[in-house]
Amino acid sequence: MENMLQFDIDAFWIILTGTLVAVSASLLGVFLILRKMSMIGDAISHAVLPGIVIAFLLTNSSSQIPMIIGASLVGVLATFLIESLHRKSKLQTDASIGIIFTFLFAVGIILVSQYTGQVDLDQECVLYGEIAFVPLDRWVTASGIDLGPRNIWTLGACCLAIIATIIIGYKGLYLTTFDQTFAASLGISTVAWHYTLMTGVSLTTVVSFESVGAILVVAFLIVPASTAYLLTDDLKIMLILAALIGFLSVLSGYYVAVYLDASIAACMALMSGVFFAIAFLFSPGYGIAFKGRRAKMGLQKDYSQQL
Repeated sequence: MENMLQFDIDAFWIILTGTLVAVSASLLGVFLILRKMSMIGDAISHAVLPGIVIAFLLTNSSSQIPMIIGASLVGVLATFLIESLHRKSKLQTDASIGIIFTFLFAVGIILVSQYTGQVDLDQECVLYGEIAFVPLDRWVTASGIDLGPRNIWTLGACCLAIIATIIIGYKGLYLTTFDQTFAASLGISTVAWHYTLMTGVSLTTVVSFESVGAILVVAFLIVPASTAYLLTDDLKIMLILAALIGFLSVLSGYYVAVYLDASIAACMALMSGVFFAIAFLFSPGYGIAFKGRRAKMGLQKDYSQQL
């Protein structure tokens, strides 16, 4: 009975961790998909490596706060460089993303190869993560009170910040996503909202590294939002659906992993792909199974009446 109880508690912490990451990433992913910037999460997940190494070198500490600060700063720098390169040259956004993230990732690899002998840095943990280990890293106060896994608090704060930003800044995000010219005419700064969104992506990616790894974060940034995009034309409903699909991917992925005795993170990413495949095939509005009916009705996405 004691082993069963421990298993259930560990399962709860793992699922909660995955859910916090999935909700944060899925909500941001909706705006990335609509802005045609879905791969920015993958770019940031690689580009922040120099920031992580530099944080270790400056503080000689493996604590989470220096990692988050260093990686977040480099993440914001990466988005600034990508945007600057795109605006000041004839390069498309995807080409700018590829140039900046490969350059910064290469710098990070060089730093790792030069200094990992002096610093205890596990780059594989940063890139791939291991969500099964989350229950082991506890936050215990000086008085001996166990507050649960340390990463839950960091991820929870990040998730609440993302939700609050979207609720408070919904109109600004909406207008700058669909009509930047109109937004500028109303005095709304498109640049400020762009970097607000990119900062959220950077923060979510960085704080999720240790828990779930960059690969699962990228999956949650893209797949649940893409699935929701196929299911509705209403942006508010799309945000809710993306978060729900992210949660269902985490929940089902965990139990698939237990059944198969496989990687938990991989199974969560797999299930997000399964939900996308179902929407791709059977979405009433945009699934290929209803392609003929849509052609007759002339359906297309229209966001113009949602404000």
